[in-house]
Amino acid sequence: MANYITLLRFLLTFVAVYAILNSQNLLAFVVILLGAISDWLDGGLARIKNEVSKLGILLDPLVDKIFVISILSTYLYLQKVSIYAFILLVIRELYISFLRSLSVEKSYPMPASYLGKLKTAVEFITLILLALGSPMSGIFLWFAVVLAYISALDYTLKFLKL
Repeated sequence: MANYITLLRFLLTFVAVYAILNSQNLLAFVVILLGAISDWLDGGLARIKNEVSKLGILLDPLVDKIFVISILSTYLYLQKVSIYAFILLVIRELYISFLRSLSVEKSYPMPASYLGKLKTAVEFITLILLALGSPMSGIFLWFAVVLAYISALDYTLKFLKL
């Protein structure tokens, strides 16, 4: 069930991008909020129902990256986010994906850390603020960048301990 919720978040990506590009801010807000709720729900549900799987451990962060980067890309296209913050986040996500690939080779799927989850939560808050047109979105985006690199350091240190 948890993986189906994750896949729903993947599909919501396209609805959110459509809504943003067509200035349907209320729809964008609702879809982004649903995406954030689904991210919280899938992990919690997997733990409660004891459905935590290697697929879920890998799929959830991948779909989070697709959701966040796609929506941020759309706001970047509309010139509503800093290109520097965007590039820094994309570089971090590519690095973490590379690190996860290396860790899978060592039979360690590298589940999301507390810092990684916090970073993702701040990214979702940023997306919600962008959908609402809040001037606070820029501050939250840079906060997400800082958390992204702190969590990247944390993941790197965990990987090096393998």
